[in-house]
Amino acid sequence: MARKKITVIGAGNVGASVAAYASAEELGDVVLVDILEGIPQGKGLDLYETTPVLGVDTAVEGTNDYEKTRGSDLIVITAGIARKPGMSRDDLLSTNVKIVGEVAEKAAHYSPDAVMIVVSNPLDAMVYTAWKKSGFAPRRVMGMAGVLDTARFRTFIAQEIGVSVEDVHALVLGGHGDSMVPLTQSCSVGGIPVSQFISSERLEKIVQRTRDGGAEIVSLLKTGSAYYAPASSAVQMAKSILRDKKRLLPVAAYLQGEFGEDGVFVGVPAILGAAGVERVIELELSPREREGFARSVAAVRELVAHVDRLL
Repeated sequence: MARKKITVIGAGNVGASVAAYASAEELGDVVLVDILEGIPQGKGLDLYETTPVLGVDTAVEGTNDYEKTRGSDLIVITAGIARKPGMSRDDLLSTNVKIVGEVAEKAAHYSPDAVMIVVSNPLDAMVYTAWKKSGFAPRRVMGMAGVLDTARFRTFIAQEIGVSVEDVHALVLGGHGDSMVPLTQSCSVGGIPVSQFISSERLEKIVQRTRDGGAEIVSLLKTGSAYYAPASSAVQMAKSILRDKKRLLPVAAYLQGEFGEDGVFVGVPAILGAAGVERVIELELSPREREGFARSVAAVRELVAHVDRLL
C-alpha cells in the first residue's frame, strides 16, 4: 500500500516540529515547503536523517516548489508572521490573510482531494481564509486550536491534582484566544468530576491560565512563541484523519446550524476521519458556557468580517 503524503507549509519552528512528529509517527512521507531558499531543504534533510535512528520508513523533503506537493493527502498550514512590536492586530491580520490565502490556493491546486489543517494565527480567521481560497468543501478544512487549548487545560489540572495527564479529560470550545471556553462541568479525572478535586475558585484560576497559555510562553521566550505543543496537537489531528481513527477532538470546524451558529469556523468537538470533519458533536452547555460560547463566536465573526473585506 502506498504511503500517505503530507504537505507542511512553513518551515519555521511550528512547521518543522509538525514535520518531525509526523515523520516519527510514520504518518506518511513529508514535504516541507517554505518561501526561503535552503531553510526547508536543510531542515528536511536533517529530519530525513533521523529516520534510521528512529527506525521509521518515511521520507522527508524540503522544497520551495509546490509541484513537489502534488497528490498530498493532508496539508498543514503553519505559514505566516508573528506579531511584532508596534504592529497592530489589523496589520497582522492583513499580512497573514495574504500569506495564508496564497499558500492555501497553491497547495489546493496540486492536491485537490486533500484535507487541510490550519495552524496559522489569528487561527479562526486564517481557517476561514484558507477555506475561501482553497475552494475546498468546509468539512475538508479545519483549524488546530481546541486540541492545544485542551492540552494546556489538562496539563494544568494534572499538575494541580498530582495525577497522570492521561486521566484528565477536558474540552475547550470557542475561538482561539481570550474568549475561549474551557468546559469545567465536563472536565473529569478518571471519570470523577474535577470539582471533587479542585475548588471552584482554584479551577477558575486554571481556566484563566489556559486562556493565557500562549501569552505565558511568549513572555518566557521573549523572542518567539510556542511550537512543540501546537505541532503535536496538529499531528494528533493528522493521525486521526490519515488513519481514519474517528477521534473525537476539539477543532475549529465550520458550523451549519450546530450550537445555533451558521457559516463560521469555531472550536467545537468533532469526529475526525478520512473525510475530514465527519461530524460536529453538539453538547448540552450550561447557561454560563452558552453565554461564553456566544461571545466567542461574536469575536470570531468580527475577525471574519475583516477578512471578507481583505479577500
